[in-house]
Amino acid sequence: MSAGAWAELLASGLITGGIYALVALGLNLQYGLMRILNIAHGEFLMVGAYLTWMAHASLGLSPLLMVPVAFAVLMLLGLAIHWLCFRRLTATSPNLDIFEARGLMVAFGLMFLVQNFASWMWGGELRGYDYFASPVKFGAAQFAGNKLLVFGLALVFCGALVVLLRMTLLGKGVRALMQSQVGAQLVGIDTKRLHPLMFGIGLGLSGVAGSLLSMAYTISPAMGEPYTVTALIVITLGGFGSMGGALAGGLLLGVVEALGMHFTNPSLKALLSYSVFIAVLLLRPEGLFARKGRKA
Repeated sequence: MSAGAWAELLASGLITGGIYALVALGLNLQYGLMRILNIAHGEFLMVGAYLTWMAHASLGLSPLLMVPVAFAVLMLLGLAIHWLCFRRLTATSPNLDIFEARGLMVAFGLMFLVQNFASWMWGGELRGYDYFASPVKFGAAQFAGNKLLVFGLALVFCGALVVLLRMTLLGKGVRALMQSQVGAQLVGIDTKRLHPLMFGIGLGLSGVAGSLLSMAYTISPAMGEPYTVTALIVITLGGFGSMGGALAGGLLLGVVEALGMHFTNPSLKALLSYSVFIAVLLLRPEGLFARKGRKA
């Protein structure tokens, strides 16, 4: 393979991995902070993608403009869902194990509810639009402009969340809650405000991921579920609760898939991902990048 072909192959893996990381960060934020394993996370990614497609196809709005709009809409939706569903579960569950089990059942219901709503609203056929698809050359390598844009924006949002958690007072509160709920409450951290806010931000990031995906790929009501599964694999690679680990794990998984599909067969993509997933669970269950005692 030429240097240009290698660059294109690695870049395609990093572009995919950037989206994986963005989806995983939102899910990891919800689980690491509140122990909500939101398996409906990918369905809200799909909602963000459809909102962007609909605004562009019907109103002619730029998909770039829709990125912050998708974040805001999905964040507000997340706040509403937390208030309607998970706030009451928190109050009525006698312990954390029961809360996790009930939360998982609620997330199952949300997954099917959102999927069926999308099928009813927009139909089951593939949707898409052309946006900034002209090739961009870097030396001997050539890349689709929209995919480079998607990668760049995904890294910006991932980096912004990591900086928020590491450099701000809000982030310190979140990290404290991830390490010890009781200890954080003893020092005065208000979980009643922080939990819905972080759940909303997590769902907002899924909306951003969907908005970005719609710029470069076709979308459908069933597109979200595979991204939820991939996010769980990425979180396992990086370590549950570790935001930096989720970012590194997403990029790594994207590159592993790209290399594996190139040297084997594209139909083996799922096999490659699950093989990595099982190997990490067996050999390093705390994650490849997580440090013991450190969560962000």
